Amino acid sequence: MVFKRRDRRPVWKVVADFFYPRGGWVRAFEYVKHRVRRLPDTPEKISRGIWAGVFVAFTPFYGLHFICAAIIARMMRGNILAALLATFFGNPLTYLPIAATSLWFGHTILGTRPADGIERSLGTKFSGAWADLWHNLLAIFTDERMEWSGLARFYDEVFLPYLVGGLIPGVISASIVYGLSVPVIRAYQNRRRKKLEAKLAQLRGERPPGRRLPRLPGRNN
Repeated sequence: MVFKRRDRRPVWKVVADFFYPRGGWVRAFEYVKHRVRRLPDTPEKISRGIWAGVFVAFTPFYGLHFICAAIIARMMRGNILAALLATFFGNPLTYLPIAATSLWFGHTILGTRPADGIERSLGTKFSGAWADLWHNLLAIFTDERMEWSGLARFYDEVFLPYLVGGLIPGVISASIVYGLSVPVIRAYQNRRRKKLEAKLAQLRGERPPGRRLPRLPGRNN
């Protein structure tokens, strides 16, 4: 195939690149910022897409962030590609503080508290939920009874508080990023448009916009 990689990466390399991309996180952030600024759309529509992507990063729908961001951006009439790029706000460097903040807000709003604490039991709840999913999948083809206790505990103590608690920091963070993005993108687009107009004027043999022709000596102006 045309777009298939010639050098297939081993699994460990794929995982390593996910947690630490080639060139480092600074280069990855610069790449995303560069792509967002060059999107062919208005600053407001691009920033609405960014709002959707940042907000979705605070939701527990891991693996579905692209889909959720695209749906929200479409509802807000924002730029969908900007929304997809903005989901990069949620990455291995930010997932832990985002999850901790969302869970804290969620349990505070719902008035609940895990019996064995959030920090110590989070891994146990994830593993219990996955164990139930795998067991129930096999139970479809066997005589085993389905088990839902692990999934129920995960929903009550992790998923629901995460979903509810992520609304507040998600809206706040997305709104801050939106407010910063509009003027930055507008300034970048204006500067880029002036550069393109100047180059086009040079190609046509005209004077660049905003510049006056020099006065010729001995000529009445």
